[in-house]
This record gives sequence, structure tokens and C-alpha cells, in this order.
Amino acid sequence: MELLDLAMKKEMEKCKRIAKDAGLRFSNDTLEYIVTNRDMLELSPKLMIPTLYDYWVHDVETVQNNWIYDIVPHNPYEAVINTRPPISYYNQDNADWFNVMIFYHVLGHIDFFQNNIFFRNTGYDDFCGQALADKRLINKIREDLGAEKRWVDYVIEFSRLIDNFVGYFPELEKIDKDDSPGMFGVISPKVDFYFGKFLRELHEAKALDLNFYYSEIDRYNRYIESAGKKNGERMFFEDNILRGRFPEFQATFKQWLEKGQKPKPTDIFEYLWEHSEFLNKNENKWMKEVMQVVRRTSLYFQGQIRTKICNEGWASLWHQRLFIPDERIRTHEVDFAKVDSRVTADPRIGINPYAVGKHLFEFIEDLARKGRLSPDYQLLKDIEARKNYDAQHGEAIGRQALFEARRIVDDATLINFLSEKDFQDFVDKYQFFVVGARPHPEDPDKAELYIKTKDGKRYRDLLNASLYHPPYIEYESKSHGPQLYLNHVYEGRSLVTKYIPAVLAGLSFFTGRDVRLETTEYELVQPPNRWAMMFDPDYKPEHEILRVLYVYSKQTKQIKKQIL
Repeated sequence: MELLDLAMKKEMEKCKRIAKDAGLRFSNDTLEYIVTNRDMLELSPKLMIPTLYDYWVHDVETVQNNWIYDIVPHNPYEAVINTRPPISYYNQDNADWFNVMIFYHVLGHIDFFQNNIFFRNTGYDDFCGQALADKRLINKIREDLGAEKRWVDYVIEFSRLIDNFVGYFPELEKIDKDDSPGMFGVISPKVDFYFGKFLRELHEAKALDLNFYYSEIDRYNRYIESAGKKNGERMFFEDNILRGRFPEFQATFKQWLEKGQKPKPTDIFEYLWEHSEFLNKNENKWMKEVMQVVRRTSLYFQGQIRTKICNEGWASLWHQRLFIPDERIRTHEVDFAKVDSRVTADPRIGINPYAVGKHLFEFIEDLARKGRLSPDYQLLKDIEARKNYDAQHGEAIGRQALFEARRIVDDATLINFLSEKDFQDFVDKYQFFVVGARPHPEDPDKAELYIKTKDGKRYRDLLNASLYHPPYIEYESKSHGPQLYLNHVYEGRSLVTKYIPAVLAGLSFFTGRDVRLETTEYELVQPPNRWAMMFDPDYKPEHEILRVLYVYSKQTKQIKKQIL
């Protein structure tokens, strides 16, 4: 692995100037490396972070990657890391003209990393430097443990089993509160307690309904509007309405203040650090440091996991727009067309995130250019009127909408931004469809693929089903004495049951206690029709939804399951 040579570095700097003239915004300093295919195979298990902590699974994945490469040689073109300065890798087999195209693609990624709100927790961090410090910390812990150093890998493994539960959105909320105290810090503790804990507990106890809650918000707002924030708040709490209905409020609020309210843990890691007697023993505190490294790494990559479609789509859009008019494409137009058609092709089966993301950004830009994001257009029902509608808002408005979309979307919001009618227009324009399978009419041993539907809603369902969706786990939902109780909030998807024993074993290790997990599962009413499962995408075996409880015993190391 070596730095880009001076000649190609000059080409990259030229690409930066062109990209910035087109409206992309990114830091001036970047690092580019030329790597071999073998380098890529060794870097990929470490998420392309060469300074990431050592872990035995990384070595296993490297060996596996080399086995696969020996059987099926493959050549990744590039990779880019969201750090400061951004680091990108380029395959040594890339031609010079091809690297220019990839430079534009990489600059699209960097622009997305540095301007999209879902990466605001990565800010100006030098993550490679942080990863190096974390690696040195873990290595020192291993040295201190001596013969017992294997326990470091056990802690890493148990931590990685739960690192998809990290409090990504609560952490973003913390950043927003720190960056915009005027927006988030104006509510007094008294107002926060009344509309939060106090009224919520009464509602959960069925002592009041939501209509009362909404009427109280309206009453509070009227006082603030008429008397200002300070006086309005005082008048609100001294009003006879509140005093008459809740005479105990002042005393309850005073007790709450005296008790002191610690910030609620944002995720299972913080909960364990605060409540686990095992982790807080002096001889085990090193485990918390290792867990912090795993959590910090997971948080850093959460934005990337949630923006695969829009990130790749944005980069693909800009490598096309910037490279095609670039003079360095001359004599390589056909070569570019071949490569680009593979990267941004619309597959007949499956989903290409590069293509879907790129098309969605282009479609939103076109809607804004023609004024179709306006209420006037959205309320139109006539098909021909919608088809011919063009308010001619111009290229500047379209470009403004394009960059604003880049700033505020992740995969879920990009896919679900368009109205139902607009998304149907999008599907029609790019000829997307959902594929089905059925027995071949001439050979029953074969399957025949067919276009099942071109309905926009069904295609959007297909896209949504492909998105990253970690389970939502409550870990303070019930009190069961010395046990850790986890409540999986059902959102239409069940947990992958084969991983449950390992996860509960890891949590039991961290807490030194038994662990209970309440979750939702499906139980078949009768054996499924295997033929229908293979060839009918609409077929769903008859089942019932059950609430079940898994109990892991710290003493016996056994797990039991019971239906609630």
C-alpha cells in the first residue's frame, strides 16, 4: 500500500476543483492510496480502517477472503473512509482514466459524508487516529492480563453481539441539543416533569385520557403567548384548573428534584455500565473500556449502514455528471459506458442500490424543476394534467432541491419521501417491477420468472424490506428482582432466533445475573406448502403470533422458552 503518485494526485486535485464548481462541498485535504487486491482482502474485515483493533474474527475473515479470491479472483475498484482527512483506496490495476472517474465517485461520497445530517456525529473526527488509540488501549489491556488475555476477545465478542442496539438517534439528539441550545434547552424542568413523567404516568394508570393532555398543551401555549415565557409559565402552574385537579403536583415535583434525575441511558451499553455490579468491580473495569471501543466503532458506522442506497446513488450521479463532460474521458467513452453500465444498471431481478438511489435523486430534482413538489401539483387527479404539468421553476430550483435532499435523507426517508402517485410515476419512468416465480409450463422441474406487478406500492415495499432495521429493545420495562429483563417491542418482524442464546449468554456474563427476553414469534398452524413457498411470492403459511419469554440461567448456562 502506497500513496498516490504525484501525477495522479494532480489529477485528483483537478477533479476537486471541478466538483466544487459543480456545487459539492468537502474539505480540501484528502489521502489517496494505491492498493493491491490482497491489501483489499485484508482491509475489508476491518471496515477498511487499517488501525482498527485486532480481533480473531478479522483474521478468520481474511483467510476466508483469500480462499474465495483464489477460486474467484475479483477486483474491487475503490473504497473510501469517512474520517478526517478522508482516506480513499484505489486498485493498482485501475487504468489512469478509470481512476479519474472513480475520483469523482469518491468525491461524491465525501460530499455526502460531510454534509448529510445522519453523519453529524462523525463531525470532524479523525476516526483512524481514534481507532489507533483504541487499538493501543486494547493491546495494553491484553498485556496487563497476561495469561488471561483471551478474555479480551470474549468481551469484544459479547459486545459485538449487541452493538446493533447502540443508541444512534439519542446520540444525534445530544449533538443537536449541544449545537442548538436555543431550540432544545428552553423547556424548564417543571414543564418537562409535568408534560413528561407526571402526566404520562397518570395516562398509563388510565387516570386521564389524551384529550386532557392536548388541552393542557393548548392552555400552556395560550399563557406563553399572552404573558411571555417566564410569567406565562408561572401563571400556568398557579392556575386553579391545575391546582384543583392535581393538588399533589407541587409536592411531587419537589420530591423529584430532591431525588435528582440522572440522564437515562441511551442504549444497552450505558445501562450495563451503570447497573452491572459485575462490570463495576475493580478487577473488571477494564471490560467497560473494551466495550466502549466496540460501542464507539459501531456508532461511527451507523450512518453509513443507514445510507447505503442514497450514499451510493449520490456518488454514482456525480461520477456521471462530472466525468462525461471532462476532457479526460476522450477516447475512453466506450470503456466508461461499459463500466458505468455495470455499476448503475437496473437489474431485472433484485435491487441495485447505486441505480435506485441515483434515479430517486434525479427524479426529485426533476419534480422541483417542474414545480411538482407544490400543493397545486400534488392535489391534481387528472392523469393527463399530471403528465403535462410543468411550472418551469428552472434548473436552479431543481439543483437546490437536489442538494437539500442530499442533506436530509437516509435510505428510509429517500425511499418514502415521494407521495404514492409520484412514486408510481417514478416506477413507471424507470420501468421497475416486482418479479415472481412459477412452475415452468413445459418442465415442472424448472421455475419460470415473470413480471408479477408494476405497482409502485409493492415495489416500495420491496425496497423497504431490504433496509437495515435493528430491533428495538427496552431494558427497563419490568422489574424482576436481580434479573436483567429485556422487552423486544414488536414492529412486524421477529428476532433471528438462532442468535438469541449467544446474545443472552453474553448479557448474562456482563451482568452476572439471569437474563429474560420477552419477544414475539410466529408459530405455524399447519406444515407449509413447499411448492407454494417456492413459486408463489404471495403465499404465506398459516401461522399465529405468540408472545414468548426466553430465560437464560447464569448458574446452569441453559436457556428455556415459554409462551406467555
